[in-house]
Amino acid sequence: MKYVLAPLAEFTDAPFRLTCHEAGADQTYTEMVSAAALFYGHGPTRHLMETMPGEGPVACQIFGANEEEIAFTAAEASKLMSPDGDKPRFCEINLNAGCPMPRIVRCGAGASLVTDPERVYRLLKAIVANTTLPVTLKTRLGPRLGENTVFELADAAERAGASGLCVHARYTSQMHGGPVNLDVLAELVSRTRLPVTGNGGVKCAEDARNMAATGVSAVMIGRTALRDPSIFARLKGINVGIFSGPEWARRHLDHLLDFRRMLVSKYPVDHVPCEDGYVGIKMHTHLFRYFSGMPGAAALRARLNSIRTLAEVREVLAMPALAPKNSDLI
Repeated sequence: MKYVLAPLAEFTDAPFRLTCHEAGADQTYTEMVSAAALFYGHGPTRHLMETMPGEGPVACQIFGANEEEIAFTAAEASKLMSPDGDKPRFCEINLNAGCPMPRIVRCGAGASLVTDPERVYRLLKAIVANTTLPVTLKTRLGPRLGENTVFELADAAERAGASGLCVHARYTSQMHGGPVNLDVLAELVSRTRLPVTGNGGVKCAEDARNMAATGVSAVMIGRTALRDPSIFARLKGINVGIFSGPEWARRHLDHLLDFRRMLVSKYPVDHVPCEDGYVGIKMHTHLFRYFSGMPGAAALRARLNSIRTLAEVREVLAMPALAPKNSDLI
């Protein structure tokens, strides 16, 4: 079974993706790239499309509701080359038709497309016409329980020439919680000719087995990986020198600093925050997840809330209580 990192806005940037590749992820996805922002020349949007040396296969996820903007973004993403310049940067282009975030839905993208298969068809058709890369659709089962629009969405994807589906087996109304509807996912797998990647609620090996039993071709993991990137290695039964959450945080921080230096060099005109600002913004929410469930969590959360600089992040990561122990390894 293939295990992939789900696209997560504000989390799955290049440093975290590289961390997950080192932890055993077979494929990762970028944060959502706004087709409108790229079309109208918003420089920092291109930062979301950067990759780092050492990353495994990366898919570029885009969102939007305008066919011209979507087509432009697909073409731009397809032109990009990997850091070593010998192959395309991305292994696929993925259209998001499932994100329930209000700011995404308000612009007619994301989960608002769950109820509009024809628009999904037109958007996918525009992507297919502007790339030679495989094109996939990420969506949900439908807007709410009992309204399973995913079958019509799968049909639209097939007609548009898409190569696969990524399906969060929840409804838009559920956001990111509640039961995962594996029975509907299994029905979809049996009804579509496209390979399906299953997403939603995978926290352990039993969850992964249950999802795999639906017949999906890959299992996608999101929020669990934020706390513990080694979920991928454990599910695959491999030893990548697994570390504790804090040790993954140290690795992540090293990648983050390398990535910032790369951005400063590559985009000298764009504003890239100083090291303190960049680390403070990018690592803050990650740290809460890496340290989840550790002894003294309340005091640790208070300490994390006060972190603003690189030195403070290093100080927390150097705390003796956070040193890796043999029990952290598999």
